[in-house]
Amino acid sequence: MKPRPSLFTPPSRTEYDMADPMSARKNCAATVLGGPTTLIDVGGLRILTDPTFDDAGHHGYLNKTAGPAASETEIGIVDVVLVSHDGHPDNLDNRGRAFAMTAPLILSGPLSADRLGSPAVGLSPWSSHAVARGDGLGELTITAVPAVHGPQDGERDADGNINCEVTGFVLSGEALPTIYVSGDNASLDTVAQISRKIDGIDVAVLFAGAARVSTKFNGRPLSLDSRGAAAAAAILGAKIVVPAHYDGWAHFSEGRADIEHAFFEAGLSQRLHIAEHGNWIPLTA
Repeated sequence: MKPRPSLFTPPSRTEYDMADPMSARKNCAATVLGGPTTLIDVGGLRILTDPTFDDAGHHGYLNKTAGPAASETEIGIVDVVLVSHDGHPDNLDNRGRAFAMTAPLILSGPLSADRLGSPAVGLSPWSSHAVARGDGLGELTITAVPAVHGPQDGERDADGNINCEVTGFVLSGEALPTIYVSGDNASLDTVAQISRKIDGIDVAVLFAGAARVSTKFNGRPLSLDSRGAAAAAAILGAKIVVPAHYDGWAHFSEGRADIEHAFFEAGLSQRLHIAEHGNWIPLTA
């Protein structure tokens, strides 16, 4: 992607009026609902990442420990659903999948999109899809970027993926912050590659719970751990980091306190923006 000058300035810490119903759209803000599920209101569009709306309970070998901060009914209509991968229930559970299929557009990797079917569109890494903005100011470009769902030296499957195909996304548009959504990526090499190809990432939504499954890759992290998230923030130069996918499931080995401590030790606490699930975080000044 062609480098561009950043038009973004970081937000003040003024909070949005939380008396507004969840379905009321915000002017460029994000809220984490639990697990990886994050609402991003940008350019007059509502984007939903990796929907997981089931109540707590077992999903095979994974155990969901908490439901979302808002239900699919409460968040209202969404314009685009981003699915980093469809094969793991902590990124797309039963109710999340049903809700995603009602959206006008799902963007995912090619393999996931093939399995999901319409309205899913598959994007290979570095390919883009443009969506008309709801504010009438042109288009929002959504670019697929690589993600590695496990250690860099992990065994690759027949499709060349570690663990499975996973896709990250970058959202960009004129006079909007450029927003990176990592998906279940554990690779700092991949983060560095993204930072070289896409200049001026302003906001990073990082899946940062150090997910671990004892039977996979000797129990090594399948997503960023807290120190990796801080390192990713530094590599990207993101002014705002919104962590997600660090609670709500039993296989996350690190939580909010670990993330806050890692950013403190790295001297990056001012970049870290964590709110209680369901509270909005402004992404522009």
